[in-house]
Amino acid sequence: MKLRTFLFLFFIASGVFSRAAAPAPRWTEQKANDWYAQQPWLVGSNYIPKSAINELEMWQEETFDPAEIEKELGWAESLGMNTMRVFLHDLLWQQDSYGFRKRLDEFLSIAARHHIRPMLVIFDSCWDPAPQLGLQHPPIPGIHNSGWVQSPGAKALSDPAQYPRLKAYVQGVVGAYAKDDRILAWDVWNEPGSDNTGNYPKTELSHKDKVARVAELLPQVFAWAREMNATQPLTSGVWDLDTTRDEAAQGELARIQLRESDVITFHNYSWPEDFRREIAWLRQFKRPVICTEFMARSVGSTFDGILPIAKREQVGAINWGFVVGKTQTNYPWESWEHPYIHGDPPVWFHEVLQSDGTPYRQAEADLIRELTGKK
Repeated sequence: MKLRTFLFLFFIASGVFSRAAAPAPRWTEQKANDWYAQQPWLVGSNYIPKSAINELEMWQEETFDPAEIEKELGWAESLGMNTMRVFLHDLLWQQDSYGFRKRLDEFLSIAARHHIRPMLVIFDSCWDPAPQLGLQHPPIPGIHNSGWVQSPGAKALSDPAQYPRLKAYVQGVVGAYAKDDRILAWDVWNEPGSDNTGNYPKTELSHKDKVARVAELLPQVFAWAREMNATQPLTSGVWDLDTTRDEAAQGELARIQLRESDVITFHNYSWPEDFRREIAWLRQFKRPVICTEFMARSVGSTFDGILPIAKREQVGAINWGFVVGKTQTNYPWESWEHPYIHGDPPVWFHEVLQSDGTPYRQAEADLIRELTGKK
């Protein structure tokens, strides 16, 4: 028997070419709530090490920094944090899927040592629409998130011929960790359709075009991930809700997110009363509710105002920013118009800790420890 024929028959016998299992449906309300009942009160940050300006620099082999991650997640554990929201990128998979998985596995092992189960973000519509592998540019002085990049970038998003590559990334990374208890959940797309034409007018798609393309792709991304039959829930956080209107009156992307998510996640950078109203509006879906972005001090979203409400309502709370570093998200959004080149703003916008691990504001660290029960 020829070797090629033998290998083909072997693979058939071993199931390599067998039909994939039918994709799991969206979780029922009961399954989602049963899952949430098994979780602690979820508290954490959107995390990137201080040594990285964006998700590419965090994960590429030349700049992946496990020692820094180990130290910083130790600081998070000391505050009682038990989750982190962490961004991935499609270009990392295209460049070196094996190496990317190896580094992701090392990250998950570090997080597990510190009793932290991250939520992994697959795609992201925010900031620079022209991501490039390799050496990333240094931070632009005084500007918030001056190097963060979208995934997929504008060129890939506008080219359906690249969608099979994006599908391979989604299914490759979710499939690799579909049964891994170290992962809390999959956030399939961060702020889908976000408009960055003001900051990147030459490279960003028009808002109308971008929304139309994401509206076509987002349901497919959910379906691709579901085909991997992950034991972790899928979600995508709504971020532009109008709580004075019903579900049918929301934007198309928000309706897709609410329709497809196993657990409901949302972003809120407003005052405590608005945070409370949004929770109440989202309760209509009878699913767990987790806030995956909050805390922007100068616009009214603070640990003091938000965390006690989240604890009382049993809503997970993941703030933006952990350690001040190359992302410079201690500067406010408006720093794009008015860079802080001569010093820090009067009040830090995001971030919990200074670069040496000491709290920006000790009272905040004390409050986090009090509410998480970390002595």
